[in-house]
Amino acid sequence: MLASLIPILVALLLGAMSPGPSFVLVTRTAVGQSRRNGLAAAAGMGVGGTLFGTLALLGLTALLTQVVWLNMVLRLAGGLYLLYLAVRMWQGAGTPLATPLAMTDGAPAGGQVPSLGRAFIVALATQLSNPKTAIAYASIFAALLPAPSQVGEPSRHLLVLPPMIFLIEAGWYSVVALAFSLEAPRRAYLRAKGGIDRVTGTVMGALGLHLMVDAVRDAVSAR
Repeated sequence: MLASLIPILVALLLGAMSPGPSFVLVTRTAVGQSRRNGLAAAAGMGVGGTLFGTLALLGLTALLTQVVWLNMVLRLAGGLYLLYLAVRMWQGAGTPLATPLAMTDGAPAGGQVPSLGRAFIVALATQLSNPKTAIAYASIFAALLPAPSQVGEPSRHLLVLPPMIFLIEAGWYSVVALAFSLEAPRRAYLRAKGGIDRVTGTVMGALGLHLMVDAVRDAVSAR
């Protein structure tokens, strides 16, 4: 079973490492808030990835490919959420952070930052904003999961893969959070906050629009 899991785990790690809204959000959280908030965001990404992976293993992603209107609604909702995040980034670009440069145990020595729970929820919502992720998981599993040779084999994968997905997603984004919460990246971010927020907001908005346009185009072509 281990031999069959290795290529799947490698594919999942490469997928997690690909740039996207999740990477942007975790980076911004770690740099602009605190290391602990960045790690909370990483945990949110892990939970979201685990949920999508579990749905894919259960075969529920077939619903998204068969029920065109549901797929379109979910993707439109995800695109709108990414646009909302983009607007929030642009609105806050000109507002200097109250967070001082001094850090104690990975958190600002003074000032206030959003709670760990809020960082977790925002990251989870961002991860879940793109239902295409579930289809990507389903594609990996369809291509790399071996055909069951005996009764009970699929259930073992269902037990093993979800926690492995969490470790991969949360582990990768924890590395990102730890790297970008170091003093040098934090100082660089605070000096260039306005420009960085506008660039990341633009990227997030473009991804949201792309998701929405894809949803509408796929729905039209499916008719």
